[in-house]
Amino acid sequence: MADPQEVLSQRVRSALGAALGADYAGTDPVIRPSQFADYQANAALALAKKLGRKPRDVASDIVARLEVDDVCREVEISGPGFVNMTLRDDWIAGQAQDLLADPRLGVPEQPKQNIPVDYSAPNVAKEMHVGHLRTTVVGDALVRTLEFLGHNVIRQNHIGDWGTPFGMLIEHLLEVGEHSADADLLKTDPNAFYQAAKEKFDTSEDFAVRARRRVVALQGGDAETLRLWQGLIDLSKVYFNKVYTTLGVTLTDADLAGESTYNDALAGVCAELERAGIAEQSEGALCVFLEGFTGREGNPVPLIVRKSDGGYTYATTDLATVRYRVEELKADRIVYVVGAPQAMHFQMMWETARKAGWLPESVETVHVQIGNVLGTDGKILRTRSGKPIRLMALLDEAVERATRVVAENRPDLDEQTRAAIARDVGIGAVKYADLSVSHDTEYVFDFDRMLALNGNTGPYLQYAAARIRSIFRKGGLAPEDAVGPIALAEPAERELALALLGFGPVVRLVGDTLEPHRLCGYLFDLAQAFTSFYERCPVLKAEDSTVRGSRLALTAATLRTLVQGLALLGVHAPERM
Repeated sequence: MADPQEVLSQRVRSALGAALGADYAGTDPVIRPSQFADYQANAALALAKKLGRKPRDVASDIVARLEVDDVCREVEISGPGFVNMTLRDDWIAGQAQDLLADPRLGVPEQPKQNIPVDYSAPNVAKEMHVGHLRTTVVGDALVRTLEFLGHNVIRQNHIGDWGTPFGMLIEHLLEVGEHSADADLLKTDPNAFYQAAKEKFDTSEDFAVRARRRVVALQGGDAETLRLWQGLIDLSKVYFNKVYTTLGVTLTDADLAGESTYNDALAGVCAELERAGIAEQSEGALCVFLEGFTGREGNPVPLIVRKSDGGYTYATTDLATVRYRVEELKADRIVYVVGAPQAMHFQMMWETARKAGWLPESVETVHVQIGNVLGTDGKILRTRSGKPIRLMALLDEAVERATRVVAENRPDLDEQTRAAIARDVGIGAVKYADLSVSHDTEYVFDFDRMLALNGNTGPYLQYAAARIRSIFRKGGLAPEDAVGPIALAEPAERELALALLGFGPVVRLVGDTLEPHRLCGYLFDLAQAFTSFYERCPVLKAEDSTVRGSRLALTAATLRTLVQGLALLGVHAPERM
């Protein structure tokens, strides 16, 4: 099936070449949906000034040579020179019929790229908090979408598993015992383990001295220290996987690529930068100074790659990381799903890597900037004591609230079924609320709004899919058996079919722009189009079998599109609600 917007773009381009000469055949006309027709082209307005002609005259020349009779039932010039195009009902119906038979629902596969995606990135021996929610959820939606588009996606969970704190953590582990109940806290309450170690470090000089020695041993590759360090990671992985399983994200242990992965490369990174004259000594530290990066008073901002005490920084690790992803993973595009405050850091790191020759211009790097999660008071979401909210506590509360809603709405279902639905609805509500707003903006975390069955929410879309499934159950028909043929007689049928044709283009757009909220907006509009269709066009009680078959086919296509779209977002659509 064809993307209407792309079909019309190609036809208008051809008309431009025929009307204005070969030089204009490659012009990219802006084709957009219109309230006056299905689509509107403003190529005439864009070209009129360049040609020294009136826009309506240019539009007339385009329309006179526009060959769209097989696609459009009406083409007219409006306003100062817009070309309005209304699609033929039979053309829309044919495309919707093709979509129904397409296992990919009109989503074309793109030329395959190797795309490492860096997301989630929790710290070992620390509990994930609400700040990790967005990087994890947005990153997972992007990797699902990019894989569906045909790319080779390499998940990179850049966990914090190296550095000074591990000295105190290892010493604390030795004191409590590797197989003690205190050690098991790393699986269930990592913060409690970390805080106990930190308190010892702050209050016991003897412990602090041993912890500092342990850091030296760790960095020096001492076998016993590395064994204990690996034990900390293994215990933390149990916790990470519990969170990922609860969230329903696709990260596994195989995707871990923590800071420690690149430790052996850090000295070489610094040496090469210094040898190439890219890095220089400044107040005892090795720094890179890049043109255009200055502080508030106009002073140059350094990218520190080795501290004055000889220690390395995040910048050093990130430079080694980008080099590895280019040279070893053969990346064509590298995506970092990381908080917005890191924007300057990434810009400086990438420019340094390009200067060093580690990041060729052919490799695209993208920072998917993640905004803050706010409470209903408009401030960063925290507990009453001012601490970050634990992610698992947040997810547990979402499921608890959903459980109460499902129990109230569906007392007829057994407890096990209600529990499964509540998990899908609670977790789906949290994830969808995050994904439905632009990733670089802040949003207010509000359970009441998230769990609402109306508005642009996860439960609304889940309910829309469940309601469609109930139609087929009542009709005694499986959705896959509804094959049409599709014919469009009512305006609501036409609007729904046209909305269905938008799925492929919007998925492609998400892959290009890395903006999942665009898919959320599309799915919400589709669900609304289906609601309007269902209210105006009887399906099971249609006046004859042909109309009934067509409407069931449209209904089946809507169900498949909603379920597939939600799946790309990482949201499960339950059978019943």
